[in-house]
Amino acid sequence: MDGATALDDDADTEGSREASPLRLEFAGEWHELPPGKPFIIGREGDLEIDDNPYLHRHFLELQHHDGLWWLANVGVRLAATVSSAGGAVQSWLSPGARMPLVFERNVIVFTAGPVTYELNLHTEAAPYEVSSQVEASMSGETTVMPVSFTAMQKQLIVALAEPMLRREGVSMNELPSSSDAAKRLGWSMSKFNRKLDNVCDKLDRMGVQGLRGGPGKLATNRRARLVEYAVTSQVVTRADLPLIDDETLRNQSDSDD
Repeated sequence: MDGATALDDDADTEGSREASPLRLEFAGEWHELPPGKPFIIGREGDLEIDDNPYLHRHFLELQHHDGLWWLANVGVRLAATVSSAGGAVQSWLSPGARMPLVFERNVIVFTAGPVTYELNLHTEAAPYEVSSQVEASMSGETTVMPVSFTAMQKQLIVALAEPMLRREGVSMNELPSSSDAAKRLGWSMSKFNRKLDNVCDKLDRMGVQGLRGGPGKLATNRRARLVEYAVTSQVVTRADLPLIDDETLRNQSDSDD
């Protein structure tokens, strides 16, 4: 489910009366969303995330209809990564799209300017459950998708994702610039950009959206999407943080992966 259906403004208010509330967690605070009305997330709205000028005034909308909770992107520029089933299901919610929340827990990650935000959604009336096989695979010892990275490629991902990996709870984090991440690794910018290209190309070939460069897709957006995907799908975890300071990798000769 790496996409979403077209935005539909119609809402089924009858089914909302019997629906279970949706609980939202952000920055240590919990909000209970009643099924009877839309809930707006953005710079303004029911949940005012931040006064970040890069964030839309109205960005995400949560609403119950057709027997399900739906998440819609009502912004015009920003996209969001939605992770469900412990990271086994990934969706990229582009502007003007919406998707049903069919699992008990969903994690929403998005980046506005230099800041990455994370929200958690919980509902007790989810129509889908996570199988025992998927739960076993999400133990932290395996990644969700059959992709392998070299140690230096993982080192790059960890350097970009370090603030999110070190976070406590659900919050906001500043995304490192390419120059800061390269400096953190002791790499030249040409080496960093080449490794970033390799990682993004590998994931793009797997069908991960939002990583291919092109008109309107700047490097900042690509780095943000890489971090969002890598953390929510557990490509990298907190256990990988020591890779950043691994002297063997730092001294390894530069070669294309």
